[in-house]
Order: sequence, then structure tokens, then C-alpha cells
Amino acid sequence: MIREIVTIDEDLCDGCGQCIPACHEGALRLVNGKAQLVSDRVCDGLGACLGHCPRGAIKIERREAELFDEAAVAANAAAATSESGSSTPPACPSARVAAFQHAEPDWRQYDGCPGARFAQFSREDGVSGAALATARHVPPGPPSTLTHWPVQLRLLPAQAPVLRGASLLVAADCVPVAYPDFHAKLLRGRAVVIACPKFDDLDAYVDKLTEMIRVNALREIIVARMEVPCCTGIVYAVQEARRRAGVGVQITELVIGTRGQVLAERRLPHEAVA
Repeated sequence: MIREIVTIDEDLCDGCGQCIPACHEGALRLVNGKAQLVSDRVCDGLGACLGHCPRGAIKIERREAELFDEAAVAANAAAATSESGSSTPPACPSARVAAFQHAEPDWRQYDGCPGARFAQFSREDGVSGAALATARHVPPGPPSTLTHWPVQLRLLPAQAPVLRGASLLVAADCVPVAYPDFHAKLLRGRAVVIACPKFDDLDAYVDKLTEMIRVNALREIIVARMEVPCCTGIVYAVQEARRRAGVGVQITELVIGTRGQVLAERRLPHEAVA
């Protein structure tokens, strides 16, 4: 039938991916660095994605197209969920992490969520607190010591070059919010991954950490967790990953209080957590 449907000008599309989370039907994905319509059947033609394209590459055209099918939308969402390994659909329908190939991957060859694209950078000329103060009218502070992106454990590739021979900081995701000296005393000089052992898939974390430990000859692992009981799961995940990897890397546990103080610091034995 003739109906309104989205069309994408590939010459204008720069692959920024901003259109993808704007489409509630999951009708868009990135393929070789370009936005692409998954199927006519999953596009309702309303154009919620239009205002999110900074290049004006997306338009609505009237042409011959299959009818919009809500069952096809549900099937597409289920397929995306299965691929991402999550029980809930990801923010980006194509949010699966591509295998890491080299230190500076060509964005045009990246097929996935823009927020999951790996980047490694030096902080020698990084953004300082003073620069942020000028831009945002806030008091100046120390510079960020983050040297790579992404930082979420599910998203950082296990073979990312920033991990090779690194001191790895595995932090519960509440720690950077609670601990005031996170950058100065914990993050500086380390690669970092963050995770939530209460709400995320702990088994998947063990698998990912096992691979990270097995292939990267890590110098040490610092596990920073909150004092709350549910946060001990991240300690289990790291110790179990070390056991499975068969590598004798030293693990140090740091416990942060809900008011931001350091409550305990100890080296962990090589035995698995009971």
C-alpha cells in the first residue's frame, strides 16, 4: 500500500546514532556507520526520529511500503534483547558491543550503539576543572583522570588496549558518587570498569572479568564497593573470575561508606568467596 514512511539519505548521515533511541519501535539501527531502516513493517511513519538528526538525513516520504505491524515490532525488540543478552530491551536497538579489533577503530566500520564505541585518550591535554568552570559557571576543580570510554563493564571490550598490563579498578557504580576522592586517589593511573551487582547479571560479569584477567596480564585489581550488603556481589565476581582465569593477580578490596569515608582496605586471599 502507499503510506508515509521514514527514508534516510546515506550521503548526509554521519552515523551519530542519535536517531536510534528516539525511535520507540526500534526501527533504526547502525550498519557500517550509517543509520538504516530495519524493515518497513516496524516503522509507523510518525517520524519521532526526525528532530534528533543533526544532519537532516531523515525524512518522511510517501511510497509503496508494507503495513506497519505491531507484532513485527515486538519480534524485532525480542531479537534485539536476545542479541544484547539483557532481559530488557537496550536503549539503542543495536546496542551490542562489536568485537574489539584495534586501538582506534574506524567509526564507519562500527556497528552498534554510539555510546559503546571504544575510545582511549590522554589526559595531558584533557579537560580541566577550570575549563569546565568557565563553560558551566561552576567553581574550578581538579581535572578528570579518566583515560578511556566506555566504562561500563558490559560495554568495555575485554581486549581493549587500555587493559593490557593495567592496574584495573572495578568499582560498584555508586562509589564514584559517594567517594569524594575517587579521581585523585582511585582512578588516577588505572583503567576502570563500573558495575552494579544488585541489578545486573552477575554471571555475565564473571564471564567478562574472567576474559579480562585471562588475556591482559593485569598488574593488580582494586575492587571498590559500597558498605551495603548487596554490593559484596562485585567482590565475588572478581574473585571467581580470577579463579576461572587461573591467574594469580593480586586483588585489593576497598569498602566505601554511604557518607563517603573509606571503611576498610584489605588484600583478598586466592580462595573463592564462600
